[in-house]
Amino acid sequence: MTATGSAAPLRIVIADDQASVREGLVLLLGGLPDIDVVGDAPDGARALELVAELRPDAILLDLRMPVLDGIETTRRLAAEHPGVAVVVLTTYADDHSVLDALQAGARSYLTKDADRTDIARALHAAAGGLSVLDPRVQATLLAAAMAPQPGPASTPASAQPERQPVQQPVALPDGLTQREAEILALIAQGLNNPEIAARLVVSSHTVKTHINRIFAKTGSRDRAAAINYAKLHGLG
Repeated sequence: MTATGSAAPLRIVIADDQASVREGLVLLLGGLPDIDVVGDAPDGARALELVAELRPDAILLDLRMPVLDGIETTRRLAAEHPGVAVVVLTTYADDHSVLDALQAGARSYLTKDADRTDIARALHAAAGGLSVLDPRVQATLLAAAMAPQPGPASTPASAQPERQPVQQPVALPDGLTQREAEILALIAQGLNNPEIAARLVVSSHTVKTHINRIFAKTGSRDRAAAINYAKLHGLG
């Protein structure tokens, strides 16, 4: 509390690799009386440094960033700075992005069409231990939850397709998600990015993003190293 009895402004860090977006958010949110933007970063690695240095209450974080993406940054923040609330602000509302972010430790998830009031509300709620999800994100999660799941007895064995599913361990190594493990297995099978995108019915950009995460998590410098990692861990 301040001397006047009003609550102290919420101290936040903003991380987004697009300078125009980042600077716009600094001006947009910095003009609010209940928010103090104490720092901004162009990538996840710099965001981690600022959080360690400035100890903000919350961080507003994009998912697609160079050096260290938003998912891995969120995971490290949750482990190293659990008191800092993570609010994701991104253009992506697909189920994999949402689930990966929430599982990594994000408390709130907004898309970039949210207005200043929505963003400020989400930051304050997250700092207070609550979660705020964009309506599009809620719809995505609901659709994912209601999607029919294949059961072991749902299709006779004789009717199963010839191509066998990739076998994956229950507990994946190094924080790999199921989607990342699936893409890693396809890399190990020799598929290139366009072929993987066609197989999974996603964009090449999405595949490239997942591969960047895979390389970061597995410590792979190139596809050959990733293939060796996949074989070593029974993923390829």
